Amino acid sequence: MKVMVCLKQVPHQDARLDVKADGSWIQEDNIKFEINSYDTYAVEEALRMKDKTGAEVVVVSIGPDRVTQALRTALGMGADRAIHVNDPAAIGADALGTAKILAAIAKAESADIIFAGFMADDGNGASIPPMVAELLDIPSATGVLAMNADGDTIKAERELEGGALEVVEMPKPCLIAIQSGANQVRYASLKGIMQAKKKPVDVKSLADLGLAGSVGGANNKTAVKKIYMPKKGDSAEILKGSTAEIVAQLVTKIKELGLL
Repeated sequence: MKVMVCLKQVPHQDARLDVKADGSWIQEDNIKFEINSYDTYAVEEALRMKDKTGAEVVVVSIGPDRVTQALRTALGMGADRAIHVNDPAAIGADALGTAKILAAIAKAESADIIFAGFMADDGNGASIPPMVAELLDIPSATGVLAMNADGDTIKAERELEGGALEVVEMPKPCLIAIQSGANQVRYASLKGIMQAKKKPVDVKSLADLGLAGSVGGANNKTAVKKIYMPKKGDSAEILKGSTAEIVAQLVTKIKELGLL
């Protein structure tokens, strides 16, 4: 059995983030990067499946040269090999373009199960995993907190709004988007880190995947027009009185602002 893990490298959670002068994105120079937190749970779930079944675990990521560090970390945790899509057009792809890249790799690898994090720490879109599944015409489950593989069937327990849980059964191949806190993520051991240096990292371009000219740039369906720090208010008005009086004042203020 072959298991593929979609992995993204994002700015470190403690990194100082400054917006570029043109508002296109953050300044990425001289900040640390790490594996997207949701994706670490996806890697762990794949490795647990490897421990139980002997499955081959392939980690896949898209991005510039620095992404190799994230892939090596996953290899040090126990993944067998990695695929790094390093192409300027791929790095500039929107969510759909990214999904097309991951779907092309999954198809070429004939992956039985695709694991992904529920969403990315930097984008918070949670749209790419379902897109990948749709492009491959396979079933998927998102927000998964627990799962069990029984032969060719996957049973997944997923989190819904309001804390409700839903259990779904799917045939393989399928895609599972793991929720944060689904498991206890292991660390890469010293032995694993040393072994990771010898494990293969296959670098691919869009041309290698048959996607040259069809992903990124003018092919993007969405674009970030501008990001910026929210403006701070000059002052705050403190409402005083009893609870009933404060509620009445608040309702009046909301109506004056046209919000109600």
